[in-house]
Amino acid sequence: MKVSSWNEWDPLKHVIVGRADGTMVQAPEPAVFRDWPREGFPRGTYGPLPADMTDAANAQLDAFARVLEGRGIRVDRPRPLDFGRPVATPEWTQPSMFGAMPVRDVLVTIGNELLEATMSFRSRWFEYLAHRPLIESYFRADPAMRWEAAPKPRLTDASYHEGFWDAYDALPPEERVARAVRGELLLTEAEPLFDAADIARCGKDLFVQRSLATNRAGIRWLRQHLPQHRVHEVVFGNAHPMHIDATWVPLRPGLVLHCAERPAEAELLDHFKANDWQVVQAAEPRRAAAPPLSACSRWLSMNVLVLDPGTVCVEASETAQIEQLGALGFEVVPVPFWDVAPFGGGLHCATLDIHREGGMEDWFPRRTGSF
Repeated sequence: MKVSSWNEWDPLKHVIVGRADGTMVQAPEPAVFRDWPREGFPRGTYGPLPADMTDAANAQLDAFARVLEGRGIRVDRPRPLDFGRPVATPEWTQPSMFGAMPVRDVLVTIGNELLEATMSFRSRWFEYLAHRPLIESYFRADPAMRWEAAPKPRLTDASYHEGFWDAYDALPPEERVARAVRGELLLTEAEPLFDAADIARCGKDLFVQRSLATNRAGIRWLRQHLPQHRVHEVVFGNAHPMHIDATWVPLRPGLVLHCAERPAEAELLDHFKANDWQVVQAAEPRRAAAPPLSACSRWLSMNVLVLDPGTVCVEASETAQIEQLGALGFEVVPVPFWDVAPFGGGLHCATLDIHREGGMEDWFPRRTGSF
């Protein structure tokens, strides 16, 4: 038993794969609302996702776990909670929680440290509890493991810009992109907030996206908490920035997959190129939109899980992405996973690497600009 993972590509030895059981369409809160009237959830309503969808998602998650185990990778699974229960702190009450499928949102492994993120949705404040039995078992088994939890946020109304969603959604797409680039997003800077899925790990360098779930204070906290790393704040031209792993995906040393529909800042591109990295535009997704009851984007096509520098798992129906990665020299493992999207994401979202071989390396020795 060893907790150690420094990047997104070293050979994977141990991973958590999420579960779909009990996942909820979230009740309204300052950070999020859902409005899916055609699927039975008009704005203001909430409840469990349909049983047939849950069964289909669990079947694909179970099959994915078997694929990984067949390649000699240890797979652990979380313990779902009763996500339909209301939760509360002394300062707010939330009628429901969310789920335990997208493990990557809540936890991140950085070297021998397993870090619990703050989370910025009230419905996800207690989600770490679904994973605590596993974390506790790792802590008992690995004396070198560091177990850390970022400061639990208060998530009072002061953490959110009042009336954000109604005003933001009324804007034309180009203005939403401009506001996102300027940092005029949902969260205030009242307290540090970040989702773990906004972190792309490249050894000594961590690239953290400022998003609807991650604010500057959260990035500052990570920078101060991890002084041995270079923590970079990055922004993309995305009207709805939410998690970096469907926008900027390191595949192996020297190669990163980029969603051209969400252009990176010129300074970030220059930094990667100055360090001899190739930035490749991801292939066009097969589908025009995510499936019903999903808050994800069609760019889950590039939400891949790298097993080692030469092997990558890709959603089985995303043939253009499969062909592109094959042409780049990867063995591609097609994994049917589209039914999982309504439960919180794709192959990368659904997993958390606990152990990858290798150590911390400096893949960006040339410093450029603010990097």
